[in-house]
Amino acid sequence: MVREFQDKNHWAVILGGSSGLGMATAKKLARHGMHICIVHRNRRAELPAIQDEFASIKKEGTQLISFNEDAFKEEKRIEIIKDLKTKLGEYGKIKTLIHSVAKGNLKPMVSDEKLNLKNDDFHLTIDAMAISLYDWTKALFDANLFASDTRIISFTSEGNSKAWRNYAAVSAAKTVLEAITRNMALEFAPFGIRANCIQAGVTDTASLRAIPGSELLKEQTLRRNPFKRLTLPEDVANAVYLLCKDEAAWINGSIIPVDGGEHIS
Repeated sequence: MVREFQDKNHWAVILGGSSGLGMATAKKLARHGMHICIVHRNRRAELPAIQDEFASIKKEGTQLISFNEDAFKEEKRIEIIKDLKTKLGEYGKIKTLIHSVAKGNLKPMVSDEKLNLKNDDFHLTIDAMAISLYDWTKALFDANLFASDTRIISFTSEGNSKAWRNYAAVSAAKTVLEAITRNMALEFAPFGIRANCIQAGVTDTASLRAIPGSELLKEQTLRRNPFKRLTLPEDVANAVYLLCKDEAAWINGSIIPVDGGEHIS
C-alpha cells in the first residue's frame, strides 16, 4: 500500500471525528501516513469505545491527538488551536480540514407536541453544521497552520435539496454549508486552499438513526440505489482520501455525490 503522506508531517484536523464518517476518514488517512487531530464532544460513558478506536489509529504508526471539547465555543477553539500549534512544531502543517459535525435539531415544523421547530433551533443547527466550518477555517488560516496545498472537505446530504420530515433545520444548514464552501473555494484559492463538499448517500450512522423515520428512509434507499445497498462510512472516507491526493488539486468548489448513484433515481 502506498503511504503517500508519510514523512511529510502532514496533519488532518477532523471536527466530529469520534464516530461515523469522521472516524472512518481518520482511519483511512492514517493508513496512508497522515497524522490525525480529532476534535469531538462525547460523554464519559462513550469514551472507552472511542479510545479503542483511537488506539487502532495509532497502530498505523502515525501521531494522534484528540480534544474532547465543544468545538463551537470560540474560547475552546482558540485554546485548541494554540495547543495544536505547539504540538505541530515548526514544520507540521495541516493538509486537510474535515468537517464531520452532526449537531442539530430534528423537530417537526408542525405537530401536536410542544417540541415544534423554533427560530433558535435553526440558529443552533446552522451555526454548528455550517458556519463552524468557516470559523475553523479562518482561525487555522490566521494561525498560519495550513499547508501550501490544503484540502477542506465537509459532508452534506440529499437533504440539501429534498424535503424530509423533521429535517428542516439540518436541510437549511446543509444548504448554508455548501454556499460557504463555494465562497471559500473562491476566496481562499490564492493561498493554495481547495474546498469541496461530499454529498454522502444514506449511511447507517448514529446521526442517521437519530432522524425520526430513518428506518423507512433506509428501506427506500435500498430500493432506489443502483447497487441496492446503503453507503458505508468507508465509501466516504475513500473519497476524502482521493480528494487529498495531489492529482485532485484541480477539484475546487464542488459538491460531489458519493452514493453509488443514489441521487440519479
